[in-house]
Amino acid sequence: MEEKSNAYFTAAVIAAILLIFTVADLFHGDRIYSETENRLLATRPSVTRKAVFSGKFAEDYEAYVTDQFAGRDKWIAIKTQSDIALQKKEINGVYLGEDDYLIEQHLPEDYSDLQEAKRTALLQKLVDQWDALVMLVPTADNVLTDKLPKYAPYYDQEALLERIAAQVGGDHFVDTLGMLRLHANEDIYYRNDHHWTSLGAYYGYLAWAESRGEEPYSYRTNAMTTVSEDFLGTLQSRTNLDRKGDTIQYFRGTVKRPVTVTYDFDRVTDTFYEEAYLETKNQYGFFLDDNHAFVQIDTSYHNGKTLFVIKDSYANTMIPLLTPHYERIYAVDLRYYNGKLSTLMKQVEPENGMDVLVLYNCIHFLEDFSYTE
Repeated sequence: MEEKSNAYFTAAVIAAILLIFTVADLFHGDRIYSETENRLLATRPSVTRKAVFSGKFAEDYEAYVTDQFAGRDKWIAIKTQSDIALQKKEINGVYLGEDDYLIEQHLPEDYSDLQEAKRTALLQKLVDQWDALVMLVPTADNVLTDKLPKYAPYYDQEALLERIAAQVGGDHFVDTLGMLRLHANEDIYYRNDHHWTSLGAYYGYLAWAESRGEEPYSYRTNAMTTVSEDFLGTLQSRTNLDRKGDTIQYFRGTVKRPVTVTYDFDRVTDTFYEEAYLETKNQYGFFLDDNHAFVQIDTSYHNGKTLFVIKDSYANTMIPLLTPHYERIYAVDLRYYNGKLSTLMKQVEPENGMDVLVLYNCIHFLEDFSYTE
């Protein structure tokens, strides 16, 4: 009888908790955007016959409930603290690394040979048609390997880069991994975010200049301007840990000469850097006004050269460093651009031609890269 009473009591407590959260969800309303996680949240899916019978409605509704339940951020924090108490070294796809690093987890089984073959086939077509230069940046788990938890698995991006270099040829490939590993003891990745820092982007720029046989501009690494010391990025958001913020810096040399930056054929500004983002959770948006489908940069270096960059957000910190080499730079983020890429490239290409650069981190390349004629 005592066991049955305990079972009834436990069931009643669970039912009460579910009822409380159901009522709370009804009254707190849906949120469109999570400032903590820096992403759009799932919205309530529409009920249609097709969605119900295909199973898509159930899948979308599960995502909706996961994103919208009341007190979500607090529950994430509680779960994280519980995981730490249990001495877990991975939380929500993030490794708890040495020297206070949070490192995004990329497992070998998440990236198939077929996925790689599809992306590299598109890349080869782009290289063949536009004589493009390929610059794929390894993520922190492949450079800061000494910071990973012991025996932590990670997708081998070095092998991926070797295969791509062999396919496109050394003249079309930038060895970013080798350069970054030479400076792995420096602050080249953020501790709370998945991006490389301005210093990491600078070493990427040096690798780019070396591959092209160009003299790099004399940026001073010991004279960068600090704009924030409390940056808590995407990886901190996924773990919801109470942590010391990262420092965001940029190179003064990138603002010595005037530029005109046009976003999405519409808004025009005279700077690479948008300080308003420093007052938000998404402080990385400081670089090139976060993410845009199309950016046009007109520099004051009148050398007649044009660069077309096909990019992800890793490029946002490096593109300003490239301005001394070009009179005009175009940048396209294929996650947001819906037109045909080759058509756009032909439209903007000057009579004397243009350089083409593919600049992604390795993971975004495998997940997002595309090329449409």
